[in-house]
Amino acid sequence: MARVKRAINAQKKRRTTLEAASGYRGQRSRLYRKAKEQLLHSGNYAFRDRRARKGDFRQLWITRINAAARANGMTYNRFVQGLKAAGLEVDRKVLADLAVTDPTAFAALVRTARAAALMRVIHSCRKSPLRARRSR
Repeated sequence: MARVKRAINAQKKRRTTLEAASGYRGQRSRLYRKAKEQLLHSGNYAFRDRRARKGDFRQLWITRINAAARANGMTYNRFVQGLKAAGLEVDRKVLADLAVTDPTAFAALVRTARAAALMRVIHSCRKSPLRARRSR
């Protein structure tokens, strides 16, 4: 059986690893073992942070919506409650974009949410058994 020589394959593997690590600092871009280890860590960080980025953006959107809602005299919590009571399903990304780019449209949504929240409070007061007991 013929002998297998791996020089070309091994060199190719090392070259691709070092090319992938080309922007790293110090030995991590020059030595194969250090570069290989750093690429493993980098892959883990990238995987973790792709998921963390989704939460970061959600937090940013909520902050922007809250600021715009408070500018219109309403808290974020009451605003979202009012939208749900009104039957409006607008995601936070779109709401945050509206808050930044089109304040008049956002103000209209706040008015709608305020009216729906008020109607919800009125209806809940009518149906409340505690309210009926107190009136006797």
